[in-house]
This record gives sequence, structure tokens and C-alpha cells, in this order.
Amino acid sequence: MKLVPRNQPVGMFSAASLTDIVMLLLIFFLLSSNYIVQPGIKVELPPSETAQVIEEKNIIVTITREGAVWVGNEQTTMSSLGATLRKYIISGTAQTVIIKADKQVYLETAVRVIDQVKAAGGERFLVATEREE
Repeated sequence: MKLVPRNQPVGMFSAASLTDIVMLLLIFFLLSSNYIVQPGIKVELPPSETAQVIEEKNIIVTITREGAVWVGNEQTTMSSLGATLRKYIISGTAQTVIIKADKQVYLETAVRVIDQVKAAGGERFLVATEREE
């Protein structure tokens, strides 16, 4: 007994369904991936086991390895840091000043920046670290 198939095999391969699947996977991975882009100056932060991610509107003060001081994307000097911070600190609002100091920066420099933050009216400040793996 000879079996005869009812449907004839298709002579061409249709790539339309394959491109649909690839596009759906691409959209899925783009939407599910988490991109964390930190604007500002590149510094190597010291590690910490208890580091936390802060998701508020903050003022970021960056101290580079060479001793340059940045408030946001604006470079300033240590002597004019207080005046620059006063522009960013809104009185009556509980803003946090995050100090991102390179791990090669002397503690004295970081303490001077903390003093400038307090003198400019900053009530809350944090020292940024990286989570230790």
C-alpha cells in the first residue's frame, strides 16, 4: 500500500515569520534590559559592602584624582565651591549632596568639600561608593 500525501511540500522558504520572531526578541531584550548611565566625570570610587542606589534628584560633587572639583557638569575651584553650591541648593528643600571622590583623593580634600557643602547650606550629604563584589 502506497501512501500519498495530501499536501504538496512548499518549494520556497518564507523568512517573514523568522524576521517577526527576531524583531519580537529584539524588542523584548531592549525593553527588559536595564541601562544605568551616570552622567558626569569618570572617577574610580572606593568599594563598600553596604552601598545603596539612590534614586532622587541630587547635587553631585565630583573630586577627580588630580584634585579638580566639579559640581554637576560645571568645573569649579575649591575656593569658589561654596558659591557654586549655593546656586544649586534650593533653600527649604531637603536635597542631598552626593560627594563622588576618587579613591586616590586625600581625606583632607574630601573633608574640605564637606565643609564647603555645610557652609553653602547643604544639610544632607552622602559619600558615593561602589558595591563590593
